[in-house]
Amino acid sequence: MNASSVAVRSRWKLTPRATPFVFAFFMASIMAMLMCLVITAANAGINADYPMRVLGAYQLAMPTAFCCVLVVRPLVTRLVALTVHP
Repeated sequence: MNASSVAVRSRWKLTPRATPFVFAFFMASIMAMLMCLVITAANAGINADYPMRVLGAYQLAMPTAFCCVLVVRPLVTRLVALTVHP
């Protein structure tokens, strides 16, 4: 890897201060999608409308999950510290 490719790669990366928000974004995105897929299938079945129903549910679930992860993450970190040896 040459210096110019390292400089280009580091330009699009966020600062370490953004870590809690990036973590919350990815965690919320993945978990909300998985939950929407499962809950939509369980409640209404899988048919031709399934993808659109999942996306409709995801529009509400993802922002909600993002906010919840931001709020709950410090509590979970403390609980893990209390229950796991360092």
